[in-house]
Amino acid sequence: MFKRIQNIFSIPELRNRILFTLGMLAVYRIGCHVPIPGINGDVLAEFFQKSEGTLLGMVSAFTGGALARMTVFALGIMPYISASIILQLLGVVFEPVERLSKEGEQGRKTITKWTRYGTIILSVVQGTGIAVGLQSMTVGQAPVVSHPGLGFILLTVITLTSGTAFIMWVGEQITERGIGNGISLIIFAGIIANMPAALFNTLRLANTGALSPAKLIFLLLVVVGTVWAIVFMELAQRRLPIHYAKRVVGMRNYGGQKSHLPLKINMSGVIPPIFASSIIMFPATVANLIDIPWVQKAAGWMAPGNLVYYIFYVAFIIFFCYFYTAVTFNPVDVADNVKKQGGYIPGIRPGKATSDYIDTVLGRLTFAGAAYVSIVCVLPTLLITGLNVPFFFGGTSLLIVVGVGLDTASQVEAHLISRSYEGFMKGVTLRGRHG
Repeated sequence: MFKRIQNIFSIPELRNRILFTLGMLAVYRIGCHVPIPGINGDVLAEFFQKSEGTLLGMVSAFTGGALARMTVFALGIMPYISASIILQLLGVVFEPVERLSKEGEQGRKTITKWTRYGTIILSVVQGTGIAVGLQSMTVGQAPVVSHPGLGFILLTVITLTSGTAFIMWVGEQITERGIGNGISLIIFAGIIANMPAALFNTLRLANTGALSPAKLIFLLLVVVGTVWAIVFMELAQRRLPIHYAKRVVGMRNYGGQKSHLPLKINMSGVIPPIFASSIIMFPATVANLIDIPWVQKAAGWMAPGNLVYYIFYVAFIIFFCYFYTAVTFNPVDVADNVKKQGGYIPGIRPGKATSDYIDTVLGRLTFAGAAYVSIVCVLPTLLITGLNVPFFFGGTSLLIVVGVGLDTASQVEAHLISRSYEGFMKGVTLRGRHG
């Protein structure tokens, strides 16, 4: 095992990509500890301490604690994700965006440029809401903002917007010059950064008797069981058999082979819970910062642990599972490619019948995948909430961590195998999440 890990650093290109990725993530983590000027850190820490296990605690977990410390990266990467959601939705209902998405590399560059502009706009809106909310926040008689006013609002908005723009650039650099999945790795790093403190607090509660041994063992079983389920489902596939007709060209025979079309149960990966969380987080977070009774009550309905929150969360997850699968996988194109190569699915006519069959199978798999993602994201959170665990560490975090980890491992494995090195996971085949 150690020798196979050494193989990673024996390839100069792969070694440089890994070191570059680690360097970019280190820069991101440093920025998560640079506070915004004009904020009383002790009062803010006390406020967020009371918010653990709530929506603010979940938002802080996704930003690696940057929101709780109100640093330059407090908004995290969520504005970029929200802008991506908007552009992808427009690609379905707005014809000019749909045409751009089909224009190849140039169209993708234009959509990426629009996504960046949308990220800046959303960052300004969210930054303004946070700045105004911070000025009204107090713990007892102590205000969070030492010198409120227009100057503080402008400074906070510029700082938060610049921080999000920088994170967006870091994610793109990791994707292009690192090992890929830049945006996902940033969220991954934020969640992982909170795990040591969460484990330490859990052990401390167990030592003091606040968390009984039975509850601790049950919590451990929930986490281990959830990780096992995620790994099993993320690597699971439905393989459609593909037969190729035998052709005679000159003196040679071609075809006559058998293959398969792999369809993953969870085609959309970790995108649905991330998208669903970003949509729920924004309005509820802003509402929590506004001191109006009816707004506070509405925000309470959208807090983790409330039935309304789980209903909307599951609905958004199911929607984005179907939506993202439809955006990234086109059964008509797949059926046409199989037909052009002289292939067919046994018992299914080539062409439209094949695309309809693939679409039917994909719809059933997507339903199973959406149900699995919903259960993984909601059930552990319900159990942990029932145990009164004083931090947010639910199925969504585990799904992102395990999913991104599998993606990264499969990419490193591909680099090793492409250069005739034995993979670093002997006896294990890591398949890509998108087939």
